[in-house]
Amino acid sequence: MAATTQDFTKIMQDMMSSMPMDMSKFQEGFKAQAAFGEKMSKVALDAAEKSTEISAKWTKETLAKMSDIATTKSEPADYAKAVSDFASASAEIASENIAAFAEVAKKVQMETVELMLAAGKDFSEDATAAMKSATSSATSAAKKTTAAATAK
Repeated sequence: MAATTQDFTKIMQDMMSSMPMDMSKFQEGFKAQAAFGEKMSKVALDAAEKSTEISAKWTKETLAKMSDIATTKSEPADYAKAVSDFASASAEIASENIAAFAEVAKKVQMETVELMLAAGKDFSEDATAAMKSATSSATSAAKKTTAAATAK
């Protein structure tokens, strides 16, 4: 005697059809999530691009300042002065670039908060609309049930 497994496909289809769901809400949710992800990706990519520009600029400025150190000097004291000048210039350049990085981080933070607030507002509005719809459907079904029971 061969063992057969029961096909649950029909059972699942019957069960799912007995609980009607509005699939458009799932599609809208997916689209909203995809749009949110796209906006967040744009924020991250913009920040990465700006950070790369700052890093490249910082490197160019540092290399330009190093050329003074690399030149031959006539006096030993001139080497010490060149190194001292390089250290001072490097500190100034570092300060400027760190401030530029901080601005990028601040912009990312502000844009992220704005996106999160907008997403929260949209979610709240969608949830309110869904609850109103569900309440309306439940009330309608209850009235129909009550009317059917009263008619008997």
